[in-house]
Amino acid sequence: MIRVILAEDGVLLREGLAGLLDRFGFVTAAVGDAPGLLAAVDEHVPDLVITDIRMPPTHTDEGLRAAVGLRRSHPGLPVVVLSQYVQHGYVGDLLDSSDGRGIGYLLKDRVGDVEDFITALRRVAAGGTVVDPQVVRQLVRRRRDPLSALSPREREVIALIAEGHSNTAIARQLVISEPAVGKHVGNIFAKLRLPQTDDTNRRVLAVITYLRNSSAPQ
Repeated sequence: MIRVILAEDGVLLREGLAGLLDRFGFVTAAVGDAPGLLAAVDEHVPDLVITDIRMPPTHTDEGLRAAVGLRRSHPGLPVVVLSQYVQHGYVGDLLDSSDGRGIGYLLKDRVGDVEDFITALRRVAAGGTVVDPQVVRQLVRRRRDPLSALSPREREVIALIAEGHSNTAIARQLVISEPAVGKHVGNIFAKLRLPQTDDTNRRVLAVITYLRNSSAPQ
């Protein structure tokens, strides 16, 4: 028996995956957010964690950050990230943890065979590494251009930051709310993996990164 903690905020997908895992002999506890994931790991001491990236409350990278934290607090805990997209921020930390053993990163829309999916989970639970080739390609491309992780709106925001605009001025120019600008700025900091210092210094570092890479081909 492989004891699994499944973290997925989508109720239908969570219940569907839990049922599938039970059918193949996994013992599953399912949660819907990152705090629930952390609590469940401490309570159940699982053999494997399967987590989505985007979960409440901000639906950005809570699941991935929780996975990185779990690998630090529970060295060697096998973790599979199951996501709809490649999240560049923090994924390097995840793949580097425990020398890359017991790690999986699978894209939901590329999981086309149940048997292959179950085999991948068992491989990771046993200490192996399974990473979707599309994830590898995107990570390699991002190493050439760190700005490739940014969305089109985030690129607009960082360009305006580079021009010296405040969040208030950016909100006015893009016709969005100031809290929305703040969320975009936070995402930029996370995706560029800027140190957790005060925001002023991180804005400067973000501008430097932008100016160094803004001419890179997309």
